Amino acid sequence: MKIWSSIVLLFTMMVASCDYFSPAKEPKAIARVGKSFLYQEDLIDVVPKGTSKNDSIAIVRSFINQWATKKLLFEAAERNLSNEKVSEYNALMEQYKVDLYTKAYIEELVIRQVDTLVTEAQIVDYYEKNKQYFKNASELVKLRYINLVKENPKFAKIKAKFTSFTKKDQRALEQLSVQFKSYAFNDSIWVDINQVYEKLPFLTVENKNKYISNGSNFQYPDATTLWLVKVNKVLPKDSATPLEFLKPTLKQIIINNRKLELVNTIEKEITNDAINDKKYEIYK
Repeated sequence: MKIWSSIVLLFTMMVASCDYFSPAKEPKAIARVGKSFLYQEDLIDVVPKGTSKNDSIAIVRSFINQWATKKLLFEAAERNLSNEKVSEYNALMEQYKVDLYTKAYIEELVIRQVDTLVTEAQIVDYYEKNKQYFKNASELVKLRYINLVKENPKFAKIKAKFTSFTKKDQRALEQLSVQFKSYAFNDSIWVDINQVYEKLPFLTVENKNKYISNGSNFQYPDATTLWLVKVNKVLPKDSATPLEFLKPTLKQIIINNRKLELVNTIEKEITNDAINDKKYEIYK
């Protein structure tokens, strides 16, 4: 019995050894152009899930044809382009590889080291030193508005609170806001006039001056609704852009400047280290 068990174990080990030493299965090719092959695994994710059988066949066929066309064109180009052109393109590809690797490496170093914390004082300081360069590309406006249906039974109350606009009135209007078609109460921030055109569709470039001016307070009826609008202030085009409008942009500018400084520092350090380590020499 022990002898039989030993024979079975030996046979099992021999089979396993044969499997171990047998060559790995090669991927199945489905198309060939010259010495280039397209394999089954290259078609993974080519066909979206849920695609019908007929559409799947058409998508795969189109993919194979496109692959073959590109290969054929490339081989024809290799045969027919002049040596000068081939050398030129090889140099461009080599330079692109260098640029791509270098850019990726520098970006990783910068992301790890750059300080992205920008204080209010730093933003103000940058603005004061550079505000002459920041001009409005278009008008900026501070305003508030409400759009509601004409038959709203609380219209008089809403209009009164919208006009006085104390903190208490603001809270009351917020509670009533479910009745409004649209509204905006934050009239302390600057808004580009182009955004105002989007929010107040009755407003156009042609009639803007009729409605948008410092301190204007008006109501505008359309077919089914009524607009209540209060304009606090208007800043003309090409005026110095206010700090509060620029804060997000200034923060990003400061961070970008830090990145540029860091890139210059990294490049100098790498070069100096190479010189010190005798990896970089200029022969006289």
